[in-house]
Amino acid sequence: MTGLTFYLILLGIVVTLLAIFFSFVPVGLWISALAADVKITIGTLIGMRLRRVQPSKIVIPLIKAHKAGLGISVNELEAHYLAGGNVNEVVNALIAAHRADMNLPFERAAAIDLAGRDVLQAVKMSVTPKVIETPSVSAVSHDGIELLVKARVTVRANLDRLIGGAGEATVLARVGEGVVTTVGSSASHKEVLENPDKISRTVLEKGLDAGTAFEILSIDIADVDVGRNIGAHLQTLQAEADKNIAQAKAEERRAMAVAKEQEMRAAVVEAEAEVPRAMAQALREGKLGVMDYYDMQNIISDTKMREYISNSNNQKPIKKPLADQNNNG
Repeated sequence: MTGLTFYLILLGIVVTLLAIFFSFVPVGLWISALAADVKITIGTLIGMRLRRVQPSKIVIPLIKAHKAGLGISVNELEAHYLAGGNVNEVVNALIAAHRADMNLPFERAAAIDLAGRDVLQAVKMSVTPKVIETPSVSAVSHDGIELLVKARVTVRANLDRLIGGAGEATVLARVGEGVVTTVGSSASHKEVLENPDKISRTVLEKGLDAGTAFEILSIDIADVDVGRNIGAHLQTLQAEADKNIAQAKAEERRAMAVAKEQEMRAAVVEAEAEVPRAMAQALREGKLGVMDYYDMQNIISDTKMREYISNSNNQKPIKKPLADQNNNG
């Protein structure tokens, strides 16, 4: 029993060691690499484990690169993995570029991937251009008519400027600016409707892809719609503003006239208040006699009586004589 127990314990230790070995050393990947004629040692795979690198993330892309005829070493792939890059994506992009006969070194592809760009998508866009449709761009011609323009921009990724180059949003903004400039410089909106290709030619001549990660191949006008009459609307607003200004000035003149009238009335009242004082002064100095004063008062009273009678006659209807009434009856 003692010998059997010893052999069982020894067998358990051996099985445990083998399980630890096969879990730590990816023997399956090593066999796959040998089958693909990729030279890689067990020590290299163990070193990847020690450096906390997943061997499958390196070996499988290495096998694909070797089969595609790319001369990429294990150290390059491992360094890119440790830098936080996507090794499999970079290898796929290099294979696509190699098939398309494009000159894309591993260092540039790795730099594009580390910059946050989708390197495989960039290679695909370099081979097959992408069409970007702009939103409706509002532009106004010289005659004040608004035009709503939609454009389709065909772009191709520029791998040399993909690092540090502006994205699609910049291209769309520049195309919109070019559309606004071209329509705004047109004398009439009819001119733009008759020749929409004028917008394409003018915008392409501006070199809008400078400093971007793309190369603009063509700009096609998809749709041109007539919008509002901006010129007439602005003229209406200007006329309304002029009217309000004129009314304000007229109100100011009326207020000044009313103030002037009240000022003159105050002057008249003030002058009338001086009359009794002047008459008293004339009586004291003997320039005005008492009888003269009474005559003047009589004239004033007579004038007031005549005015009262005149006003009464104007307000009351004039009755016909009785004889005329009988004749009419």
